[in-house]
Amino acid sequence: MNLTLVQTGVAQSSPTPLPVVPFDRMELTLILSVYGRKVGQGEWRDYAMDFLRERALFSIYARVSERPLYVVEKAPKLRNKQGQYSVINQQGRILKRGHDLRQVLRVLDPDLAVVE
Repeated sequence: MNLTLVQTGVAQSSPTPLPVVPFDRMELTLILSVYGRKVGQGEWRDYAMDFLRERALFSIYARVSERPLYVVEKAPKLRNKQGQYSVINQQGRILKRGHDLRQVLRVLDPDLAVVE
């Protein structure tokens, strides 16, 4: 019996990960400061973060088992157009969009004054 080995292809050790859009430290600090105030007031209870290929999402929930009340979205493709940051409500309407995350987040906490 004569056996021969035939190599049909090279197996990759691991697939190349697709690039994702993250929130940077400054962006997360701004989002979490508004989130922390609303949790302290008893309005919000939970959050989720999703990092996708074209956008990053920070979803805010009043209860764990429902749809998010708000979604803070970062879409870098819109940076040079209407702005990469937006806040979207539960019905899918864009409440505010812009280039400055601080200004966009003011729609979630209108009583908050921006101090530079």
